[in-house]
Amino acid sequence: MNKKILRNLASAIFIGYATVAISSPHWGYDEQAQWGAIKDDTQSEVPLMYPYATCGIGKHQSPIDLTALSHEERLDRLKFRYPTDKPVFYNTGHAAQVNTSDDYQGHAVIGEESYPLIQFHFHEPSEHVIGEKKFPAELHYVHIKDDGKIAVVSVLIEEGESNPVFQTILDNVPATSGEQNDQSGIRLNPGSLLPKNQMDHYSLAGSLTTPPCSEGVNWLILSEPITISQEQLAQLKGIYSDNARNKQELNGRSVSQRISH
Repeated sequence: MNKKILRNLASAIFIGYATVAISSPHWGYDEQAQWGAIKDDTQSEVPLMYPYATCGIGKHQSPIDLTALSHEERLDRLKFRYPTDKPVFYNTGHAAQVNTSDDYQGHAVIGEESYPLIQFHFHEPSEHVIGEKKFPAELHYVHIKDDGKIAVVSVLIEEGESNPVFQTILDNVPATSGEQNDQSGIRLNPGSLLPKNQMDHYSLAGSLTTPPCSEGVNWLILSEPITISQEQLAQLKGIYSDNARNKQELNGRSVSQRISH
């Protein structure tokens, strides 16, 4: 599948429909409880009239509380092969996002499968929580295979030391919704935002955390957070704040964790 098509698909299903020439109803984070009932007035038949219905009736929704850990086990090994790229900095209308270039070859290897990296974006505060603890922010690396399989690698973000790569992103994401910056000429390595420990993680079957909340997403949440400074967090909030979905019910799902020994 063409890389540009994959990226447009990723933008559509994860953040919004700003880059895809299709009609879709507006949604916002202040109306999460009503996402499933949002109506598409351009449609006249059920279920097309309710394109986000899964947000309300799905049983494998994300994010979750990670204290719902079921067991530790030998999970698929993770390998991140993210070379340097000349990305596109994008304001989606819901998040600060970085799109990889059309010919980018970066990917994550999960077990025996390779998932191309399409984009990564940020939420403030975190979507996944650990008990009562919500992290200041969360980073999502979005991978989509040619067959449509989706894997999202999540990195939780604490407040602490400044992150120079994150600062580059903050300084280059446009302030206006729907705009993109593809002329920066900046070379950036997506892997430079990963923590040192890239093996230990939680794993579960989940969903998109934005409408249409489609299920069947392979979630991998790294156990070790990264840090950004207080000033950087404030700058992120200046782009978007409170763009995080509330935690969802586990509904009998198994949550596994890999811990190095």
